[in-house]
Amino acid sequence: MPKDTAVKICGLKTRDQVLGAVAAGARYVGFNFFPKSPRFVTVDQAAALMLEVPVGVAKVALVVNMDDAGIAEIVDRTTADMIQLHGSETPERVAEVRARFGLPVMKAIGIAGPEDVAAIDIYSDVADQLLIDAKAPKGADLPGGNGLPFDWRLVNRKYWRRPWMLAGGLTADNVALAVQMTGARQVDVASGVESAPGEKDPAMMAAFVEAARS
Repeated sequence: MPKDTAVKICGLKTRDQVLGAVAAGARYVGFNFFPKSPRFVTVDQAAALMLEVPVGVAKVALVVNMDDAGIAEIVDRTTADMIQLHGSETPERVAEVRARFGLPVMKAIGIAGPEDVAAIDIYSDVADQLLIDAKAPKGADLPGGNGLPFDWRLVNRKYWRRPWMLAGGLTADNVALAVQMTGARQVDVASGVESAPGEKDPAMMAAFVEAARS
């Protein structure tokens, strides 16, 4: 298992959470602009929090089916390094956002069964990175961050043309196995390092990063 597994901790809401994620060794930190999420932050909040992030840690802005005006506000008023599209954005929309805003784009792809895997190749043509996540259950309020894993055998040791990140139900208890089974070089966590929805726990963040790299 590679020792350099990169960890993204997503859904940070406070200065203490940001500092805790950085201290734990996260290589990416995510800020959630989806209003229904318990991890939601405003543009003003995110702008202030991103100032706490040191050089070398990527700041990711998570949006869900957001229009150009909303994305423009985030890009103009924060120091985000990457846009994460976590809704039902089409490949054409991904390419459009990437071209229009000049930032790398990560596209989340929900996986529930073998029929979902083909989308990974399709989005590989237009996104800079891919987030391979568990597909949200029907009727769920949130497109991600639901604490649900998927069958990792569906992406076991697969090769895609873009860097990809494994997400969905990862915790300190299962992330080492997930990396071992899939060959993922990057992993994403939100609810798996929380003591309650939206409440990141410093000890859980540190344990997760350590386990991911173990």
